[in-house]
Amino acid sequence: MSHKAVIFDMYETLITFYRSPLYFSENIAADCGLSRAEFKSFWDKTEDDRTLGKVTFEEVIEDILRSTGRYSDELLKLISEKRQRSKYEAFKTIDPEVKELLKELKDRKVKIALITNCFHEERTAIRDSDIFKCFDAACLSCELGVMKPNEKIFKDCLKKLNLKPEECLYGGDGGSSELEAASALGMKALQATWYFKDNTRDHVHLKKDFATLLRPMDVIRFL
Repeated sequence: MSHKAVIFDMYETLITFYRSPLYFSENIAADCGLSRAEFKSFWDKTEDDRTLGKVTFEEVIEDILRSTGRYSDELLKLISEKRQRSKYEAFKTIDPEVKELLKELKDRKVKIALITNCFHEERTAIRDSDIFKCFDAACLSCELGVMKPNEKIFKDCLKKLNLKPEECLYGGDGGSSELEAASALGMKALQATWYFKDNTRDHVHLKKDFATLLRPMDVIRFL
């Protein structure tokens, strides 16, 4: 059957963090004057709450700085601005073929949607990006209070598209068990690998149970 929509993951699928200056936990820790281990003892346990929109980046950093006796308004502002800037910078390095793919899908009248696990500071950059206007539906975890692989975020997206699972392709790098979740609902799940070479953290690997996309335009042959 022909597919009426392609639902994409955002990070390491449509864009990558690894072609622009990083501002991850080790970088933030250094600005806080903390070892990475000490910083992460606070930071890591907030990840789900940040992803679900229960707490903002600024609130977490303020708590860490106060808890370690390092708080100042100036330091909180510096760290918050550097974090926000890094999120915007990632959108300047999109693979040109990703933009070509989005245009081709639009030309073919195929709907385009987004499901992404993201934090408050990422939401702002996503909504301000040039590609956001391409989406017919967007489900951001920090806005909905639900994240992948929970089936609810996938069902919310399908409802916005007014489509059945079997009418949709899902493309993502494979993090957060997203491919398994999409497939379980009846979507054709595809693993996007074109940014793998950029990802220095190597947190995802090829999954043999799913079709592999070596380049963005490979999506077209599955329509």
